[in-house]
Amino acid sequence: MSTPILAIDIGSTKICAIIGKLENGEVEVSGHGVAHSQGIKKGTITNIELASKAIKKAAEDAKRIAGINITTATISISGAYTKSTHSRGVVNIPNNDISINEINRVMQTALYNANIPNEFEILHVLPYKFKIDEQDFIEDPYGMNASRMEVKSHIIMTAKSSLENLKKAVNAAGIEIGKVVLSGYASSIAVIDKDDKERGIAVIDLGGQTSNLIIHSNNAIQYNDFLSVGSNHITNDLSIALHTPLDTAEELKIYKGSLLQGDENETVELPIIGDEHNTNTVSLDIVHNIIYSRMEEALTILANSIVESGLKDYIGSGIMLTGGMTHIRGTRELAQALMPNIPIRIGRPRELNKMSNELLFPEFSTAVGLLLYGAGEYTEYELDRAKQMLHSKEYVPKESLSDIAINNNLSQPKPKISVSQPSFTEKSEHDLFADLSKESVKDNSNPVQSFMDWAKKIF
Repeated sequence: MSTPILAIDIGSTKICAIIGKLENGEVEVSGHGVAHSQGIKKGTITNIELASKAIKKAAEDAKRIAGINITTATISISGAYTKSTHSRGVVNIPNNDISINEINRVMQTALYNANIPNEFEILHVLPYKFKIDEQDFIEDPYGMNASRMEVKSHIIMTAKSSLENLKKAVNAAGIEIGKVVLSGYASSIAVIDKDDKERGIAVIDLGGQTSNLIIHSNNAIQYNDFLSVGSNHITNDLSIALHTPLDTAEELKIYKGSLLQGDENETVELPIIGDEHNTNTVSLDIVHNIIYSRMEEALTILANSIVESGLKDYIGSGIMLTGGMTHIRGTRELAQALMPNIPIRIGRPRELNKMSNELLFPEFSTAVGLLLYGAGEYTEYELDRAKQMLHSKEYVPKESLSDIAINNNLSQPKPKISVSQPSFTEKSEHDLFADLSKESVKDNSNPVQSFMDWAKKIF
């Protein structure tokens, strides 16, 4: 049985909705819709009514193509809304057995210890360093034996008012919000692989009006940053400097824009704002210099952010550039010149079953990443905005005496174990099984007594 998924990337220049199906562990794309973004500037909602119309159009187009009516979506949220912090949590392991419950408990403790301002709420709690007893650099503590566990977590939070405005725009489009994902996080899911995560990588999503930075190190997200600069700023720069309309400047950027050395004698004829009869002859060298100045500024700021993160030496896979601004020729080469000795490449979304060729371009990385997140591709462990734990583990009972006792005692119901929002006073999974085991052993430890109890029931 397939599970439908709706993902909506709410960007500053476009809204992209994708509907997919999760079947037998594989994601299959059923349809998508794209609408020009309205009521959103630099990642923030500026007009709820206009934004909701654009969201509704993209979602309805996707539903019509897919033939699936789904009203709950995984949506993106811009880094413009967010801030981040780090926190540490420590718990004792009473039974020396680290289960999902214990990992959840230590992450909840890290969240409890975090300094979250009243006007903010969490989006993601992402553990990046586990320590058990005196053993450091534990990648995954699940199933290990220890008496004490410690975790360091990267916590991404968002302003409540901004999230509420986003929610109103989405709800006005007839859609309920399921999961909310930082856009840069979603982009990284779509473009990097297992080796990148293990070796460490920085993902820079160069969008229309914003740019997002995510750094993976040691299989976990440890840093994120945001810059309110994107490809639309290049369009504005061209329009202002060359006194030409915005739509002409956009076409000039797309078809003639380059950061590479070219024919400096080539010229273009451009219309002049306020003058319908005359044109302006402009050298492409001037055009390229305008584009170069803005790109150099944005990439330099992002490069400095990587240095300030303290993780520059831990990104063995280098830097992945994605997003619509990477279409400008020479983007990778300029980034390489500004950040020497670091491998840099352009990232495109992973190809999924029945995915349209249109979605294979870098500007759709966030939308594809949202679809994959909705299908269960997130970090190894995570607390979402509802403080529920997301993980990829499946509980498999261990072959122990307590399990055997439970299986033999058929009249004794198995405990239901919840990992969503445990109380710190709850017994762990190990405790519950151990109690059942003791009860079962006690009932069957005296065979004569067992026979007498059975006889009494018969007679």
